[in-house]
Amino acid sequence: MLDRITGWMYRRLGSRYWLVLVAGEGGVSVFVALLTIAIIVSYYDPTFLEFATLAGAGSGLTLLAVLFAAARARPVLDTIVGWRRMEAPTAGATVAAWEAATTFTLRQYRRDSWRVNLFAVVPTCALAVHVLDLRWPDFFVVLLACVIPAAYATVLSYSVGEALARPMVADIADVLPDDFPFERHGLPVSKRLRIGLPAYTAFSGVVVASLVGDRGGSSALVLAVVVAMMVGLALSHELALLLARGITQPISEVRRALDRVRAEDFAARVPVTTSDELGELAHDFNLMARGLEEREQMRAAFGTYMDKAVAGLILSGQFPDEGVEIDVSIMFCDVRGFTSYAENAEATEVIATLNQLFEVMVPIVDRHGGHVDKFIGDGLLAVFGAPEAYPDHADRAVAAAREIVAAVNAGDTGLRVGVGVNTGRVVAGSIGGAGRLNFSVIGDAVNVAARVEAATRQTGDDVLITAATRDLLLGGLAMVSRGTVPLKGKAEPLEVFAPPALLDSDKKLPVRP
Repeated sequence: MLDRITGWMYRRLGSRYWLVLVAGEGGVSVFVALLTIAIIVSYYDPTFLEFATLAGAGSGLTLLAVLFAAARARPVLDTIVGWRRMEAPTAGATVAAWEAATTFTLRQYRRDSWRVNLFAVVPTCALAVHVLDLRWPDFFVVLLACVIPAAYATVLSYSVGEALARPMVADIADVLPDDFPFERHGLPVSKRLRIGLPAYTAFSGVVVASLVGDRGGSSALVLAVVVAMMVGLALSHELALLLARGITQPISEVRRALDRVRAEDFAARVPVTTSDELGELAHDFNLMARGLEEREQMRAAFGTYMDKAVAGLILSGQFPDEGVEIDVSIMFCDVRGFTSYAENAEATEVIATLNQLFEVMVPIVDRHGGHVDKFIGDGLLAVFGAPEAYPDHADRAVAAAREIVAAVNAGDTGLRVGVGVNTGRVVAGSIGGAGRLNFSVIGDAVNVAARVEAATRQTGDDVLITAATRDLLLGGLAMVSRGTVPLKGKAEPLEVFAPPALLDSDKKLPVRP
């Protein structure tokens, strides 16, 4: 109910909402001041005029002190108001406004609570000595009697201020970036309990003593205050420790588990030791961690059957579902004579040999910024330039082709590979249906790459590239033209080029950006 009322007032008042903060904190402080004055003067049998004089002076001084503290806090409120007036606030401005709103009350009380109490209490106590015709040593008795109520008023008005500031915080938090640098500046829960409970119990003791005890002057007032303070502090200390431990320890366990999850340890769990809200929090955290663990297992399995970078991109939801048209370089590799080899080898040996070849080829593709589109029997189709766009995708594809040939053909399997590279426009996206999708590229450029690889058997080269690829090369490779070769499915022959073989001095390991 309170949140709905304050939210409505915040929306209606806008930049004038600070008046609600002043009224709330000031109203609570004035109420406690009046109650304190009533308790104190009850020990001295005052007249109505004496009580009214002290009540007016005490409440007036308290209100002036609160207004003084509010005036000193206006610069912080101006930060929040200024953010609210921005048409399109930046992330930095939003974070600054959020920090101002969440720490506004605490900073105000840390800076000015002692000034407020000093300004309101000391003159009122002096006036009480004069109005009630007390001895001046009684000033210290009255001052002592004001200590507990002043502490209680500070705690109570602070809590009211935080509650009233919540609409401002919620307004900013709605657009706060998820990854903003969080720093804890608020008052810890354990400290709230250790401060709030003693103030509450001690003040309650003073009120009870004034109602049922002997109200016979300063001596009775001192006794009531001292007893209330001792009993209140003694009882509340243990209670505060128990409550703090019961609340903060489960929260600390959740925070430690969150740190493990942040470090990608998704096996982190929190023991559910209670059946209250904290137990529900621990249970919900465990469900969340299990979901993240299952998601990570799915991601790992997804990345095993698919290029990990592509898998991450698809899972992130950043790649459009409808796909994109993009210029890429396609590299097609095929193992020569593998069909004859497979006919004379055991099935397990065939699979082992293929895996051995792909364990060489796939890391090379990845190092050069390419993505393995698919494995086609003993062949491999890789794409350079999608889904990550590289301006030098042709150079990357040719460099990967030369390195693959150098690594495989010099290996101990006795098998050789031929590689064809072509550059052109394709459609890249998730293709499939009935719940089965595969990220792939389609277009004539893909078919041409496969045909160019097949042409290596005619020219006797290990690597052939098309003119489209050669024209986009940024590096200074000397290409040798092999003339035009007829390609299956193409009406006109296509000119192909052979890059130089990779020398040992050329073998570098580029870092994938």
